[in-house]
Amino acid sequence: MPDIAVILGGPSPEHDVSVLTGLQAAHELQRAGRTVHALYWSKTAEWFAVDAALEADAFLDGVPRGAQPLRLVLGAGGGFEAVGGRFTKQRATAFEVAVVCCHGGPGEDGTLQGALDGAGIAYTGPGVAAAALGMDKLAFAGVMTAAGIRTLPRVALTPATDGVAFGGPYIVKPRFGGSSIGIKVVEDVTTARALLRSSVHLRDGAVLEPFRPDLFDVQVALRRWPDTEVSAIERPLRSPGGSGAAGGEILGYTDKYVGGEGMASAPRQLPAELPAGVAEAVRAAARRIGDLALVRGVARIDFLTDGDDLVVNEINTIPGSLARYLWIDPAVPFARLLSDMVAEAVARPTGRYSAAGADGLVLRGASSIAAKLA
Repeated sequence: MPDIAVILGGPSPEHDVSVLTGLQAAHELQRAGRTVHALYWSKTAEWFAVDAALEADAFLDGVPRGAQPLRLVLGAGGGFEAVGGRFTKQRATAFEVAVVCCHGGPGEDGTLQGALDGAGIAYTGPGVAAAALGMDKLAFAGVMTAAGIRTLPRVALTPATDGVAFGGPYIVKPRFGGSSIGIKVVEDVTTARALLRSSVHLRDGAVLEPFRPDLFDVQVALRRWPDTEVSAIERPLRSPGGSGAAGGEILGYTDKYVGGEGMASAPRQLPAELPAGVAEAVRAAARRIGDLALVRGVARIDFLTDGDDLVVNEINTIPGSLARYLWIDPAVPFARLLSDMVAEAVARPTGRYSAAGADGLVLRGASSIAAKLA
């Protein structure tokens, strides 16, 4: 039975939640009898091998005691090496697959995925293109609209943004951030633009969309291996009086994650009490989105509804707790969810680079570089 690595942490605002998700996965894999290597990606983007049996409090001060520094080496025969000596002389004998548990930032936007592809490491979750699409709220909304899947109007917010085609109040979101960090509700575009100067979460881009207090969140998990399956639908519950970005009107970071087990302990209605037509529309849209967004592993798709109208909000390609708590109907135990993700990573590799066609013909026919620059 092959060994497995679990990658947790990362230089992201969602670092702590990523640690929780990674430890949940590592402990469950160990309970299933698998040999697990825990690879901790620190807040400063350094790599360490840590004990997979650690608890969350071991990471309170950053790198846990006894951590072994690592480096990630790209290229043929690449992999994780111990600083000052090989982590493994032959990476394949150390672990066959990495279970990626990093939320937000470079762990979920394609950066980590590209590095793992470059090192020849099989991994769970989205490939580079799918990760980048899922993290870019503007691009994701554009793909959905082009496919005929309804979303709220969404535009890029820049210092030059003036009038928009829809009225306020507005939600301002990081274009490339997670699903609940850095989100604000504002009354006008002028206030929205001011956030670009004051919010660290908006420095790489922002989007603007209408705030619809009549809509509430519903979400569902989806996987496409070994077959396409959609989980039970949940309705996350917002904290009354204000953990959200609009006094409880928007699902906030605290609502989702601050409860001891990350997303798995957040308050919710599960299964959600929805009209049958809306529930079926959620499932049908999720299946279509899974194909369009190239879902690998387990993704969580977030919708907004008033109990009648339905729009897709966003996709989380590496959801909190790997959305394990949603698999009650159909019932998929966490151990099987992880086992299937590992099997998919082996059967559907992401990095298949090829130099076919690079046969030197162009180089042989080229004149001198100096002549081309003249």
